[in-house]
Amino acid sequence: MIQLYTNEKKLIQKAAQGDRKSQKHLFDKHAPKMLSVCRQYISPVETAEEIMLNGFFKTFTKLDSFSHQGSFEGWVRRIMVRECIDHLRKKDPFKFKDEIDEQKIGCEDIDEEESDLPLDLIQECVDNLPHGYKSVFMMYAVDGFKHKEIAQALNISENTSKTQYRKARIMLQAEVQQIRKQRYEA
Repeated sequence: MIQLYTNEKKLIQKAAQGDRKSQKHLFDKHAPKMLSVCRQYISPVETAEEIMLNGFFKTFTKLDSFSHQGSFEGWVRRIMVRECIDHLRKKDPFKFKDEIDEQKIGCEDIDEEESDLPLDLIQECVDNLPHGYKSVFMMYAVDGFKHKEIAQALNISENTSKTQYRKARIMLQAEVQQIRKQRYEA
């Protein structure tokens, strides 16, 4: 029966009217990507799943406000990112670490070469970032927010957003260099 709704616009309209099959179809289609989005911000995975479910609840309650101007996936993604930020804000108000000894780290710019590390190890490095660094990094580098948008979403200044992003990159680079060093010594 769901095959009748091949047109995503019609599927969204049906879901907005409360059609459970259409909602389930949209959920099944987008849940894996949205869990990945939530997982980038939130650990452990069980908590990320809970945030994703809350995000889908919000998605389906606000579905009639989707304007069909951009992609539906992008609209849902923004809802998920905001849900993650709200969760982090409630759990532990953002603490932005001000001190980082860049000379001790010994890197000015990030090496942009493709990583030879497994994705789960990279995710672990990102998870080890302080919450403020991680959120700004993910919003800017992965989700494409501008620093002005990040500043508004996190209630920080635009310069703080830029600084947190740079420091997150430095910390990630240092951790990746350390992992590579350990791998080559072994």
